[in-house]
Amino acid sequence: MINGKIIKVCGMREAQNIRDVESLQRVDMMGFIFYPKSPRYIYELPAYLPVHARRVGVFVNEDKDVITMYADRFGLEYIQLHGKESPEYCQSLRTSGLKIIKAFSVARPKDLNHVSEYEKTCNLFLFDTKCEQYGGSGNQFDWNILHTYNGQVPFLLSGGINSHSANALKAFDHPRLAGYDLNSRFELKPGEKDPERIRIFLNELKS
Repeated sequence: MINGKIIKVCGMREAQNIRDVESLQRVDMMGFIFYPKSPRYIYELPAYLPVHARRVGVFVNEDKDVITMYADRFGLEYIQLHGKESPEYCQSLRTSGLKIIKAFSVARPKDLNHVSEYEKTCNLFLFDTKCEQYGGSGNQFDWNILHTYNGQVPFLLSGGINSHSANALKAFDHPRLAGYDLNSRFELKPGEKDPERIRIFLNELKS
């Protein structure tokens, strides 16, 4: 954590890269994307998985059996859902002992209209930039839209956060802001993060 905020790095794949990012010691969560259409898709168990950072599995409109299979195989603690999953579906996974992060794509205030339906079925929300694909656009939405969110579930901020975002993130305040989700803007290539770029960013965020 930095300044009480969760740091999540998503789209991990290579064993040594996972080890290098985890060695930064301030990364609380690592995301693994189990969506076949993603350039960061992972299906084979890497030789190393994070020991200290919590493991998050990212899925899009996936069958529950497939999710529980990967959860067991990868030792996932959190399931992040990026599709059109219903509140009932979220609850069914939660009752199996998994913690749920529901992602919502945001471009306009009305994109938050249905968030309240998930209040009792999710542990965290994730607000990402709306785009044609599911996540990973590398673009930032207008964070001021989130001031219309007055729910009780804490959220992670995602979408286009880059190595120059530290000051803007420190200036953005919301009572339910739980942390930040880092992905494509910190990559050397899809699925491989630049640990040095992340380290510099985290130091700026802390200062």
